[in-house]
Amino acid sequence: MTNPTAAAFGYPRTLVAETRYWLVLIRPKQPTLGSLALVCKEPVQAFAHLSQNAFSDLKVATEGIEAMLSSAVAYERINYLMLMMVDRDVHFHVIPRYDGERGDEGVTFADAGWPGPPDLKTSVDLDADQAARLAKRLRDLWRDVGGGTSRL
Repeated sequence: MTNPTAAAFGYPRTLVAETRYWLVLIRPKQPTLGSLALVCKEPVQAFAHLSQNAFSDLKVATEGIEAMLSSAVAYERINYLMLMMVDRDVHFHVIPRYDGERGDEGVTFADAGWPGPPDLKTSVDLDADQAARLAKRLRDLWRDVGGGTSRL
């Protein structure tokens, strides 16, 4: 089962990992390399309406994300943004932050907002195939670093 927010972020093609209550997806617009959407699978549109189980499972998801992204992009900071202005289901934009640039498949990803807030208007727009390939590489890395209790 999916929700409109997961579909908007390209699920299932962009799926990196899945815990009991959360989907970890590639964010097709990448302000920095490895930017993700962390989407709750419960049918709620307010953070306070999550079940206790979803809140507990959020720890599993974030531990996996941070281990995977640390290995993948060597981020210096990480931002979890809960914006929910367009996509209404509970979700976070996960933006790994770093000074300088990172590269993937010959594409350069600079953190245009460093060291301030992330610049979400400056991004590398991945096409569906690029997003799927990045998702697969991160999915493999998630498994290698023991990221959370992935259901994949």
